[in-house]
Amino acid sequence: MRRTGVLTMGIVVLGAMTAACGAGPSVRPDVAVVQEADGRATPTGEDPAAAPELPVPARDLDWRDCTADTLAAQALPPGPTGLVLECAQIPAAIDAAGTVPGSFPLDVLRARLAQTPADAAPLVMTTGADLPSTRALAALSTGSLAELVASRPVVAVDRRGLGASQPIECIFGADRRALADHGQFGRTGDGPDRVAELGRQATIACTDYLQPQELLFGAAHAADDLEQLRTTWGVERIGVLGIGNGATVALAYASKYPTTLGRLVLDSPAAATADAEMLAESRVRGAESAVDAFARQCVALACSLGPDPRAALEDLHARAAAGTLAPLSSNSLLTAVTWFLGTPRSDAPTRVRELSDALSAAGAGDVTPMLELVGAAEAVLLSDGQFVSRCSDGQRWPTTARAAELQRTWSANYPLFGGDAAIGLTACSAWPSMPTPPLPAEVRVPVLVTTGAADPLVGSAGLDSVTGALTAVSARWAALSWQGAGYSAALHSGCIQTRVAEYLDTGALPPNGSLCPA
Repeated sequence: MRRTGVLTMGIVVLGAMTAACGAGPSVRPDVAVVQEADGRATPTGEDPAAAPELPVPARDLDWRDCTADTLAAQALPPGPTGLVLECAQIPAAIDAAGTVPGSFPLDVLRARLAQTPADAAPLVMTTGADLPSTRALAALSTGSLAELVASRPVVAVDRRGLGASQPIECIFGADRRALADHGQFGRTGDGPDRVAELGRQATIACTDYLQPQELLFGAAHAADDLEQLRTTWGVERIGVLGIGNGATVALAYASKYPTTLGRLVLDSPAAATADAEMLAESRVRGAESAVDAFARQCVALACSLGPDPRAALEDLHARAAAGTLAPLSSNSLLTAVTWFLGTPRSDAPTRVRELSDALSAAGAGDVTPMLELVGAAEAVLLSDGQFVSRCSDGQRWPTTARAAELQRTWSANYPLFGGDAAIGLTACSAWPSMPTPPLPAEVRVPVLVTTGAADPLVGSAGLDSVTGALTAVSARWAALSWQGAGYSAALHSGCIQTRVAEYLDTGALPPNGSLCPA
């Protein structure tokens, strides 16, 4: 029986949309990359003059204090004295183009500190489909690096179906579990074929559940939600911080609404117009580098994994892949490790020991602590809403034959994450084909681009691609690099936050190519 669409509260829906399904061969992006001889992308044009200040909202939202509820729900520490988290809801059009009428409640979260200026314009933040934006903002606000929140209010907007937004629950429970495990248990066939079949079943369930809205969850529609926030505030321009996949949303906003963008920060961006294969390989490289950083920290702390934590983790992964740690699958193990290494938290040594101890317990035969981490990680990284958003944004998903080829190659090149990442590439192969997330034809404001050395959720391959796209439209930009490990340079580095805050204040870019230490 057909289920009603998730965003149809109080609306009359019209005819269903249809789209062809396809999973053509992988091809490389067509955005030019501008590089110097040393490989660093370089901006075009003169250094920009200071841009006009961001305006303060003329009409504020109906905020309610949700500090205690948010911190409790996310198991976060209380944070700095004076931290206030506020929730609000505004009506947003399901389809800004009017093809599907009606509206849905758009939930947003605002963070501010006691020292946050009352007259400072807010910064709009999105992490796209990587994880809920509201969760990332709450983690940022409760950590030791809260300079960005101290300088101005930060307002997080979740993508449709994620976090505080109206949830999407469309995948049957058994299929959701099997997808997270890449079909390792109770299924026959090669990994790419297993995942492709599970993805097909999930696609049927979700498109049926969402119809006629199944094509309204891409980055371009997430950009429309940011525009709805701007119009509700009644301001001419907004500043946008797009992190990871959120940078794709921010670029879509710059494309659709070029005159209403006052500041643009692209933090740890995914590669512009990249195919699914390239994005996955970037994530894999970032995750492998993050494990190396974790191993160094682990050794320095004399952690429970012994003198070679990477070797211990690789051995544990091999045992999980062989099924000897069931119900802990190889992919669910890596999901937990990725989430743990990417999450911004102030208590880094404690976190390193916690992950080390859970891995050591699994190695000794007790997988319970690791399964608890898996549950927490999957709640943040593998929701049904993220499946829909990622499949909507993704381009040129590989065939099962190509994924099997990548599994062999990547397993050799990236011993921990490569094989499972290749298998997972077929999950969206049956999703209706969608337009490429749009890139701007012009960008009227200077753009700050930041990246990290070891980002386990995004990687760093997007820097040259994105700056190449900006250069192609004669945009002014500068790039900053953080030499640390974790998801998002801005969420982890006080040095990056300082530069971002200065740019937001004046619109002036820092020197291109600056480095921030780990």
